[in-house]
Amino acid sequence: MEERIQKIIAKCGIASRRKAEEMILEGLVRVNGVPATLGMKADLERDHIKVKGKLIGAVQTRVYLVFNKPVQCLTATHDEEGRPTVMDFLKRIKLQVFPVGRLDFNSEGLLILTNDGELANAVLHPKNKIPKTYRVKVDGFPDNQDIVKLERGIMLDDGITAPAKVRLVKKLKANSWMDITIYEGRKRQVRRMFERIGHSVSKLVRTRINGLTLGDLKPGEYRYLTPDEIAKLRKEVFSC
Repeated sequence: MEERIQKIIAKCGIASRRKAEEMILEGLVRVNGVPATLGMKADLERDHIKVKGKLIGAVQTRVYLVFNKPVQCLTATHDEEGRPTVMDFLKRIKLQVFPVGRLDFNSEGLLILTNDGELANAVLHPKNKIPKTYRVKVDGFPDNQDIVKLERGIMLDDGITAPAKVRLVKKLKANSWMDITIYEGRKRQVRRMFERIGHSVSKLVRTRINGLTLGDLKPGEYRYLTPDEIAKLRKEVFSC
């Protein structure tokens, strides 16, 4: 059966659909020896599809991990500059997995890694409104008016943000700890939201994605999702 190339790549556990589209645009995908284009369709059983020069095939075993990403670590499978990536902490995982979404270099916390491209796409797609919660340390003390702005949606360079949930956790001498839950995943979104109201973020930890939490995981540690967690996550993201 013919399907779009990015969907096939996701099904084969190479990357999410979004990342697959990026690889197609970068010329890293070929179908029967011809560079793939967005919108191109193929049949995995009939056509030869190569990603970064490697022939791909259907995944037999699905893997789902929760990882506590440390700071100064890239959310990527490799880095040409030799910087540490999340994969450096997963060398005991024999099957190929990839990060679902990203946390920037100086952010930390919960990251899902899997080879289930369809699930990854569902978690990342804005229309599904999957909640992601972050605990952030910000300079100064955002007031109620600031919180209302964040919760209603605030204008950024790439458009207004979707409504969010914000809660003051603790005030320090010169800083505040706050929880913010967002339902989309723009680049550096949380940091940019707080910068827009005049309070820069000095520490950011993602603590929850939908019903998944870090639990007792220390930075750099990971665990496999339980069958119940996998079933619940799949039910919630695919029923949106």
